[in-house]
Amino acid sequence: MVKKSMFSNPLHVGRPNVGDRDRFLERINGALDRLWLANNGPLVREFEARVAEMAGTEHCVPVANATTGIQIAAKAAGLQPGDEVIVPSFTSPATPHALQWVGLVPVFCDVEAKTANADPEHVEQLIGPKTRAIVGVHVFGRPCEIDQLSKLAEWHGIPVLFDAAQAVGCTYKGKPVGGFGSAEIFSFHATKYVNSFEGGAIVTNDERIASQARVMRNLGLDDNRETVACGINGRMTEAAAAMGLTSLEAMEAFMEINRDNHESYRDGLAGLPGVKVYEQADEERANHQYVVIEVDAATAGIHRDAVQAALTEHNVLARPYFHPGCHMIDPYRERPDVHTPLPLPRTEALCERVLSLPTGTAVGPAEIAAVCEIIRDACAGA
Repeated sequence: MVKKSMFSNPLHVGRPNVGDRDRFLERINGALDRLWLANNGPLVREFEARVAEMAGTEHCVPVANATTGIQIAAKAAGLQPGDEVIVPSFTSPATPHALQWVGLVPVFCDVEAKTANADPEHVEQLIGPKTRAIVGVHVFGRPCEIDQLSKLAEWHGIPVLFDAAQAVGCTYKGKPVGGFGSAEIFSFHATKYVNSFEGGAIVTNDERIASQARVMRNLGLDDNRETVACGINGRMTEAAAAMGLTSLEAMEAFMEINRDNHESYRDGLAGLPGVKVYEQADEERANHQYVVIEVDAATAGIHRDAVQAALTEHNVLARPYFHPGCHMIDPYRERPDVHTPLPLPRTEALCERVLSLPTGTAVGPAEIAAVCEIIRDACAGA
């Protein structure tokens, strides 16, 4: 049995990776020497080029965070208040909230049980006269069915955007995530394996969208500092870019650690009835920044929440991504006729089974072995 004192400090999901601290401070000191701390400085421009290169896209527009990125990308794609946008319910509330905040109407689709990503067949059923866009989400970094969603969007003459917040560095059919659809949005929040403290980026091959996004994130100002549109302050700071560049330099090392952790969890939980480790797509590059298990209460004899409670007792702060589904939270549950016109059984089932475990540089083989033992003990005790 694992003793309660095994973890004197909490093991968090999404504990930040830092990278080379000296290199980061060198960049910060450079910014201080230049007295250029904001307003699209040289570090932001360098970060922009590095992210575009990583994503294989012609354009990258760094922004203050991914939520702002979704809002700007939606507006740059021509969406207007009142337009309906189909989006999976199994995602962070940040995704539909970003849409709702600018007056769009999220309409929730169900997901595929195996991938936890939007079910294209269900999306097709939801497309109606008010549908103006599709937003796919690469849940846990696994790319959604990009080709099928893109074909649906093309058939109906509407744009498709991808929330790629969790998929930095991943591939779809061998190509880097970032260049699909009208635009994709990355997150570089502190909890992501590549982070810029707080930040995001819109990546696209559409020059018009990129140009409009740059204006919109800059208070509507063009390169001549003339107001040409209604915009907001969605700019990334030099300090954020300094951290982002430092983090990008360590991306491969972080990814390797994540991959090793994923394998350790998979080995440590192998053969445990009703508990399986969520897998990424075969033959694709995956960042493995999330280690997610599914607990099937009928087979395991214990509910996911009880497993989480057992972990919490040992200071392992696992998180039930994403619970409840977005269609079951305010303000969307108040108008099911608008936001949830069709049942979402697979989403609701996943919301009761999924649990995210600590990974990244915060844990190693010993910690993972202990976490797996806690899970095994909880299942045996049930």
